[in-house]
Amino acid sequence: MYKGADGHWHARVTMDRRPDGTRARKHLRRRTKAELREAVRELERSRDTGTFVWTEDDVTLATWLEHWLETILPMTARWKTLSTYRSQMRVHVVPALGGRKLSELRPEHLEELYRDMAAQGRSPHVIRAVHRVLRSSLNEAVRRRRIAHNPVIVARPPRAALVEVEPLSVEETRRVLTAAAGTRHPVRWSVALALGLRQGEALALTWPDVDLDKGVLHVRRSAQRHTWSHGCGGIHGQPVCGQQRGAHCPRRKSGGLLLVETKTSASRRRIVLPQPLVEEFRTQRVAVRQARLAAGPDWDSTLDLVFPSATGGLIDPARDNRDWNNLVASAGVRHVRLHDARHTAATLLLLQDVDIRTVMSIMGWTEMATAQRYTHAVDELRLRAARRMGDLLWAHTD
Repeated sequence: MYKGADGHWHARVTMDRRPDGTRARKHLRRRTKAELREAVRELERSRDTGTFVWTEDDVTLATWLEHWLETILPMTARWKTLSTYRSQMRVHVVPALGGRKLSELRPEHLEELYRDMAAQGRSPHVIRAVHRVLRSSLNEAVRRRRIAHNPVIVARPPRAALVEVEPLSVEETRRVLTAAAGTRHPVRWSVALALGLRQGEALALTWPDVDLDKGVLHVRRSAQRHTWSHGCGGIHGQPVCGQQRGAHCPRRKSGGLLLVETKTSASRRRIVLPQPLVEEFRTQRVAVRQARLAAGPDWDSTLDLVFPSATGGLIDPARDNRDWNNLVASAGVRHVRLHDARHTAATLLLLQDVDIRTVMSIMGWTEMATAQRYTHAVDELRLRAARRMGDLLWAHTD
């Protein structure tokens, strides 16, 4: 402790060590030596008990988000998660709140952001997604003692209405499967409608994943398109090649169609195949072998895919979506998304009185709440349960 030229008493208390090994000190300034001594004791107590919040390097929200997204999160998050988070923060958060210091953020600032997003036509689901990412980011800031409390926990995002699932009916499903017989890979659509595989899971299937003798299918990976990154280096944040997009860089890297881990650990699953589907897979295997022989040296046999492109590689998900839309149109049924085929499979399983735990296992769900979205199926099951109870207790009466 020392008295400075300004007439006040000063102290510099060592609080920690920085990553480079240098000491991180906190500067205190008080009017009297007694006040300073008490402040030093209080600071040392907070340091020793782990309750101290370091505010000397109070950075802006934009700086913290960049650090979190580029340095901390990549160690644990999947590529698609990172890509989504970066886009959400860049588009919605940084322009509005990026310049604020972490210590300045208040719940009201966040709620104002949510209102502005709603005024711009953003759905409650998008706003709540931004809210979740911000909450996770600032929870990490609290853990690292950059801020004392997370204001996002207090802020209230808009309520999101429950989205009703609209699957195909049994009759519509049969019409789609009939129309699929004229497509390149008929069993591709049987897998979607009968097993409920996600698009990426279906496109990533290889023949070693399908055991036709035992009649089982193993979901082990997913196909995913990654955005290309610049490989040319950069100067002051600008790529050397002069191209804005990484896809146009002559040295582009880490992009294109790739095989990645499944969405969750529950997504890695074993599914027993209905016997008609086993026969469809046998027919598909013969068709793929014939296509490979016809393509000759142009065929890419690296992955041994169940649903290959015309040259043996992965099918682009965008192309797969177009094929689905064309199929639905040719079947003469109402337009539904490809992901609604997954909803259809789940609904049909529930309506066949398959217990919910088994349905969760087949679909690769991790939360019971997911099943609760299928209110149409649950209502039908409740009706059946009521009828059965009535038959059990009152069928003998006149």
